[in-house]
Amino acid sequence: MERAKNLKPIASDNAVQTKNRICIIVIFLFHLVGLIGFIIPSLTVLFITLVPWHLLLMLGIIIYSYDNFDSRFLLFATTAFGIGFMAEYIGVHTGWLFGHYQYGRTLGIKLFEIPLMIGVNWFLLVYAAGITLQRSRLKSTLVRILSGAMVLTLLDVLIEPIAIHFDYWHWLDAGVPFKNYVCWFVLSALLLFIFEQFKFKRQNIVGPTLLIAQFLFFAVLNLVY
Repeated sequence: MERAKNLKPIASDNAVQTKNRICIIVIFLFHLVGLIGFIIPSLTVLFITLVPWHLLLMLGIIIYSYDNFDSRFLLFATTAFGIGFMAEYIGVHTGWLFGHYQYGRTLGIKLFEIPLMIGVNWFLLVYAAGITLQRSRLKSTLVRILSGAMVLTLLDVLIEPIAIHFDYWHWLDAGVPFKNYVCWFVLSALLLFIFEQFKFKRQNIVGPTLLIAQFLFFAVLNLVY
């Protein structure tokens, strides 16, 4: 009878591990396929149109992989989306944040000239960085926030040339202004601070996997282009 009682937790753990493995495989597989599509000229136009769908898929993967989905997770996701979207709105319409830039067609449907997917992207990146630092040995909340903000700013350094090349957005300034990176760091730090306030329980490695996949994806494209 004791053995029977233990079967359910073991089966449950195995199911969770299997789910996480599937999520990790999907993340790397779709980033690899996307990488090939962006590199092969005959496929590039098609794969550019798939960028918003790729982001939605990654959003679905993160939601699916989150342990014990609840209203707190939904509130954080909505908050990160809203703040990220509003920051981009201010940036595009005033130039006060990031610099003078406009969005192209690659990120899909826009509201007030801002792609809805940019809010999704801010959530995904901040969540992935937050979980990565959550799983680190860094005990200080401030150090985790600043480290995460630095990681996301370094990622933006890789993103910028590719985003410009594939019409995610374009700069009206001559080149990418240093102000952009300062604002990326500050906004990332703000969102990571909010992430810390939710005190999410330790999560699986799906979030960190997404962050690694993003770094690899844009690093390789920078080598190619």
